[in-house]
Amino acid sequence: MSFASDLKILYHMALRPIRGDNHADRMDNFYSGQADAYDDFRERLLKGRRELWQSIEVPENGHWVDMGGGTGSNLDYFGDSIKRLDRIYVVDLARSLLEVARRRASDKGWSHVDIVQDDATQFQPPAGPVDVVTFSYSLTMIPNWFSAVDNAFQMLRPGGILGVVDFFVSRKHPANNFQRHSWFTRHFWPIWMSSDNVFPSSEHVPFLHSRFESMIFQQKRAKIPYLPFLRIPYYIFVGRKPV
Repeated sequence: MSFASDLKILYHMALRPIRGDNHADRMDNFYSGQADAYDDFRERLLKGRRELWQSIEVPENGHWVDMGGGTGSNLDYFGDSIKRLDRIYVVDLARSLLEVARRRASDKGWSHVDIVQDDATQFQPPAGPVDVVTFSYSLTMIPNWFSAVDNAFQMLRPGGILGVVDFFVSRKHPANNFQRHSWFTRHFWPIWMSSDNVFPSSEHVPFLHSRFESMIFQQKRAKIPYLPFLRIPYYIFVGRKPV
């Protein structure tokens, strides 16, 4: 990816005004000018996605929903195991990103992948309960994120798996098994990222632990392209819906 392409992405992330009368319009307005260059830059920014996919066993003939799946790039992390799934839903509100996802599925012959423009708080798979739901850096972009998690809980079969990787900040006084971030970290990142309608929250991690049986929970930090001295916190969570 060229430096010029990176500048285009950075312009849309940091300078270009985001317009729209509703969340769907704002999402599409934000991504429409950068959809084709989206994947390469995000691969360097959004860490932990491959690790999340590799930590979830792909169910034979299973159904998997990727909420906020965007361009469908996460599907590449399946490798050959994508053939084991009976149905995959890539759900997003941004039309421009879903157009890339449709081309990707068509080019790779993934006839069992459905590209769906819908709201993560409302979408329900037409075939009924599913085995896995994932959120890859999408919860922080969903205003009613708690409703999106509740909706995922409802669509999962008993014993189904929820996987999340996303930015976060800690509570001022977190539980003993959670990291405590500095005052700077807890205040800087939500302010910095809010201009892109990305909202790292101190409540994601506690809420996920309250709804699901935790199987994997990792708290890490990622480098930011062109900002070598900053590290943004992110987490990987894999949980099971109680039987």
